[in-house]
Amino acid sequence: MTSPLTTPASEGRWTPRLWGTLLVLCAAMFLDALDVSMVGVALPSIGSELDLSTSTLQWIVSGYILGYGGLLLLGGRTADLLGRRQVFLVALGVFALASLLGGLVDSGPLLIASRFIKGLSAAFTAPAGLSIITTTFAEGPLRNRALSIYTTCAATGFSMGLVLSGLLTEASWRLTMLLPAPIALVALFAGLKLLPRSEREKDHNGYDIPGAILGTASMLLLVFTVVQAPEVGWASARTLLSFLAVAVLLTVFVRVERRSAGPLIRLGVLRSGSQIRAQLGAMAFFGSYVGFQFLVTLYMQSLLGWSALHTALAFLPAGALVALSSTKVGAVVDRFGTPRLIAVGFALMVVGYALFLRVNLDPVYAAVILPTMLLIGAACALIFPSLNIQATNGVDDHEQGMVSGLLNTSVQVGGALFLAVVTAVVTADSSAGSSPQAVLDSYRTGLVVVTGIALIGLLITLPGLRTRRPQESIVVTKSAREAEKERVAVRD
Repeated sequence: MTSPLTTPASEGRWTPRLWGTLLVLCAAMFLDALDVSMVGVALPSIGSELDLSTSTLQWIVSGYILGYGGLLLLGGRTADLLGRRQVFLVALGVFALASLLGGLVDSGPLLIASRFIKGLSAAFTAPAGLSIITTTFAEGPLRNRALSIYTTCAATGFSMGLVLSGLLTEASWRLTMLLPAPIALVALFAGLKLLPRSEREKDHNGYDIPGAILGTASMLLLVFTVVQAPEVGWASARTLLSFLAVAVLLTVFVRVERRSAGPLIRLGVLRSGSQIRAQLGAMAFFGSYVGFQFLVTLYMQSLLGWSALHTALAFLPAGALVALSSTKVGAVVDRFGTPRLIAVGFALMVVGYALFLRVNLDPVYAAVILPTMLLIGAACALIFPSLNIQATNGVDDHEQGMVSGLLNTSVQVGGALFLAVVTAVVTADSSAGSSPQAVLDSYRTGLVVVTGIALIGLLITLPGLRTRRPQESIVVTKSAREAEKERVAVRD
């Protein structure tokens, strides 16, 4: 069903209500990304006040990632089946309540539970919000512009999370937990007025309950295993058995999806090279950046002795550059296409990460750190919107939620997986000694891994440069039989 806002958008006229709709969706995406990064700087204060061990503190971060990454596939398909507006608003309300709970609790387990609930709700708001945009704005320049603004808000939220956390933690860590609540409530009430109504999918051939259970279980177990691997050991029996269980679950999941009349994920969309490159590129992009941010935060606070606020301000140029580019990226995508922009963005990331290898125990910010921050900011501004555009172009409206959930799953799983890899490498290399120089050398090894991940992302993107631009966003969305029926109908 065409939303009531699609027609004005397709004609190029953005009404005030259309802008309001986009702002509501951007606010939710901003909060989702903000919550991933904002808690990091506050962890020492949380541990001190609630008397939590380092392993328990890890779960304040991992709990959110577990709920978010584990349930995105289910969240995306639920939005298609039950209505995008309804799913988005309910999940946004749960997000606000969980934020309020997280800022008021005095127990570590309750705080972790609130973080898991927030991640769970974000797993429904993110694909629902993205699919509302892709079904409201016509494919092409208008959708590219909307997606560039939307995804820039996500990148800005992630980048600004450190800055806001540094400022708020100076007063109280509880403010970092409470801040999203009023913003989410304002977005919720605005959304009740502005978001277009969407009907439930009627001809969906039933609900894929086995696929939902298998898909959710496999993603939850995968994220859980990756998060726990650095602590229990990558070669431990527990880790290896968990990965084996994930492989079994995914194998059964694929077989179920192939036979299901209404699959959670229609595997045909992955026949497109463009779609596969978008999914793998999302994993490499977010995984490399999360690993970089983790290492740089430790470097600045543990080795250089910078305060939380000082560290946050060091990341500010990257976030500011992303924010300032929000209205320009869509036009650049229209002119050059997504493969070129993604390739250029990954090249900038590789150079930026490589330049950071020059750091020492007494760096000059303007000469050593700032160039990397500017290059990474430019890379994020190019890559993230382009990945979203490439993944959603050419996909039928009734499958936008599914593809959106798949893309967000790639982002979160990539972040969890590569952060665990970087952490394991740094931990293994730190056995050489505990002197500041030895610790710096272990961080530098981790940065080499981060640079390698970004380089893999660049190599994944390069084959897409050989594809003609009109074909770059084609996704297999219909079977041959369905296409033949359409041709017969048009001929008759």
